Amino acid sequence: MLFNSYEYLIFLPLVFLCYWFVVNRNLKLQNFFIVCASYFFYGLWDWRFLSLIIFSTLVDFSIGLLLNHENRPSRRKLYLWTSIVVNLGFLGFFKYYNFFIDSFVDLFNLFGIQIQGSSLNIILPVGISFYTFQTLSYTIDVYKRNLEPTKDVMAFAAFVSFFPQLVAGPIERATNLLPQFYRPRTFDYDKAKDGLRQILWGLFKKIVIADNCATYANIIFNNSEEYSGSTLFMGAFFFAFQIYGDFSGYSDIAIGTSRLFGIDLKRNFAYPYFSRDMAEFWRRWHISLSTWFRDYLYIPLGGSKGGTRMKIRNTFAIFLVSGFWHGANWTFIVWGLLNALYFLPLMLSGKNRKNTDLVAEGRLLPSFTEIGQMLATFSLTVLAWIFFRANSVSHAMEYLSDIFTTKLFAVPEVFSIRAFAFILVLIGFEWFNRSKLHPLEVNEDAKATFDIKRWVLYFILIFSIIMFNGEQQQFIYFQF
Repeated sequence: MLFNSYEYLIFLPLVFLCYWFVVNRNLKLQNFFIVCASYFFYGLWDWRFLSLIIFSTLVDFSIGLLLNHENRPSRRKLYLWTSIVVNLGFLGFFKYYNFFIDSFVDLFNLFGIQIQGSSLNIILPVGISFYTFQTLSYTIDVYKRNLEPTKDVMAFAAFVSFFPQLVAGPIERATNLLPQFYRPRTFDYDKAKDGLRQILWGLFKKIVIADNCATYANIIFNNSEEYSGSTLFMGAFFFAFQIYGDFSGYSDIAIGTSRLFGIDLKRNFAYPYFSRDMAEFWRRWHISLSTWFRDYLYIPLGGSKGGTRMKIRNTFAIFLVSGFWHGANWTFIVWGLLNALYFLPLMLSGKNRKNTDLVAEGRLLPSFTEIGQMLATFSLTVLAWIFFRANSVSHAMEYLSDIFTTKLFAVPEVFSIRAFAFILVLIGFEWFNRSKLHPLEVNEDAKATFDIKRWVLYFILIFSIIMFNGEQQQFIYFQF
């Protein structure tokens, strides 16, 4: 069920009404209803894969209880590794089995040894990378004694399967989301209104920005050998805003929907294309995944505390694993490697924490230096996105080589004034609201007053969603 579908338009109000007016008097019943609604939401994709979520939920719930009653280090490690092996085992089989088989065969063929490998017709369960990491974080936190294990299986099931963020995040930590299912929830009108605003902004980014950009990005990438360097650059440019509008739009809808149910999710995007260096970009892009790898991989490996060799090793480890997490294709690994190379000079020079403040804070416009920094960071990001979008590494290399020709400055053969105009609207609106959690957030002082300008803006956004929607595209991160 897509957030931008008519089915969801019916599903969400029905669940909302039942949640607040039918099962609201009993917390356990409310949590049970959330689990049922979430399983129904997920089961519409393929009901067979509900068994994976249920099994993962029961495994990690049980291991949490076992860890709570066990003090022997060897047994605690055994329980922890049981959770890791089970969760990553499922993820590895469904997502990477064919990749490893094909890569193994190709490696032997490279040395002239002909072997046969049997790939399987495996269907990738939607969202498996997200809920796997979410349940793993619970087990790891319980093992480290950073979190008390829950004895409420229904609250834990709601934490794992909560439908707004089940399929594509944000990847929530148990320390933030799980306790919210312990507490009685009362309807908060202001929180719900803000949730609706964030949903509206997310739909605008997905339907008007991402889907319109996707039309032209797909044409150019799928026929890249036919176009000039300027057109290929526009294809990469459109894809950069497609993936941003698509993924951050999903996160906005998920966070906004959660607020309708009295649940607060963590922020996942913080205007990443205004970043002044690549380190700042990764603090602002897919925050829930970046911080997950930081806390559960980078820091346990030693972080930045060791010598230069350890710093380099850990940097490459986190970015390569991040690339591999995105998909079973060498393009994602190269994408991760390229971002590691972008990040490494900043880390080695101690400048990776240089830009932690708001860009042009207290000023209407950025300085020329800040403009240059943002353009340079965005350009590097766009070049890396080519590997993310390309069908293969060779396709990406050919695409890049064809960009940097004498025709780079020619008039593009494929261009959309409408898509480009909406991108400019997005950039401008986000720039002037960059201090807010989302651009439609209303300041406390303005909540009590009726502002006709805000309502005009809402109607313009709704009108744009209805009139200027592109061809409906599945959310990109559903494949991960």
